[in-house]
Amino acid sequence: MDKYEEIRPYHDHEVREVVDRLLYDDGFLESLAKFKLGKLATKLGPIIKPCVRWLLRRELKSVNDVTSLQIVVEKYVDRVIRLTTTDVTFSGVDKLDKQQSYLFISNHRDIVLDPAFVNFALYHNNMKTPRLAIGDNLLTRPFVSDLMRLNKSFIVRRSVQGKREKLAAYQLLSSYINDSLKENESIWIAQREGRAKDGNDFSEAAIIKMLQLSQRGKDISFSDFINQLKIVPVAISYEYDPCDWLKARELYQKERDGHYQKANNEDVQSIVKGIRGFKGHVHIAFGEPLTGEFDTPQQVAEAIDQRILMDYRLYPANYFAYDKLGEGQQSLNWEQVKEEFPNLDLSARRQRFEERLTSCTAAWQPWLLRMYANPVINKKKFSEKE
Repeated sequence: MDKYEEIRPYHDHEVREVVDRLLYDDGFLESLAKFKLGKLATKLGPIIKPCVRWLLRRELKSVNDVTSLQIVVEKYVDRVIRLTTTDVTFSGVDKLDKQQSYLFISNHRDIVLDPAFVNFALYHNNMKTPRLAIGDNLLTRPFVSDLMRLNKSFIVRRSVQGKREKLAAYQLLSSYINDSLKENESIWIAQREGRAKDGNDFSEAAIIKMLQLSQRGKDISFSDFINQLKIVPVAISYEYDPCDWLKARELYQKERDGHYQKANNEDVQSIVKGIRGFKGHVHIAFGEPLTGEFDTPQQVAEAIDQRILMDYRLYPANYFAYDKLGEGQQSLNWEQVKEEFPNLDLSARRQRFEERLTSCTAAWQPWLLRMYANPVINKKKFSEKE
């Protein structure tokens, strides 16, 4: 019996059956049509689903395993990146051992694109793509779960109720991650549960505690276990966040009302906006695997944060937001900032940022500014500690 059956990605021999099932899933076909055609899909009525099915069947006819599926998916990812970014750059990926499995832990800004960009960097460096952690709160419909599990995603069961049930779910998750690494399969997981909507990229020690759950009773020290995981911190830096005003609205309403109630399908809308929206320059920085002596999960979380903060790439938008936010902060040395961007017209960039800011509802603007300014503030704090 496969103890991981309910949470693991699909195996190669299962892929074709799942693809064929999706071709006759009305919800999937309708969603795909709306994603591609918007309101036109509704106007086309009953003819649209057979057309989408025909196109998909032709596109996916040679898909029989995970690798052949990822070859198809990669073309679409490349296209999205080409249309929604001005540039995508990487650092550190060339220093990774192609034969080694790693536990990639990254900051978390976008539901789908964070792991997609990590995959993109590794794929184009001729490395195996990792298995991806995804919360079951996003798997609102069966076809979404199928799509994710086809693309090497495994499920984090956040919706379980009861202390005993949660512990069992996280022990299973911990065991799955550790077994995957032993099988030479890399893993990607975010540094925290939920996106860093305020731009503060800090790891939750609970993630490290979860990883350790399956090691209880084993003859290995905490420090040796952490070194064995080969944790690679990954800093993903977006020049512009396509969901920035949505996040700002949520933060504003939380402060005003003490809570925020998500609308139906809000996560799906964020996914679509994140994929389609303009991102500007995106940089993905892979750090070196964590090594050293560690006594507590908090120490590990802080080491991950240190690497991500060091490698996070700041853009003019971050500096403009920091400058505009003010609030008694240390003023910027603009001559130094200009040296960072010798080939950019900062005046034109500032105008673009101002236009983006004014398009956001006035009450939400302070939150949007903090979102872009916080990476500058956090880098400065870290530099002062050095």
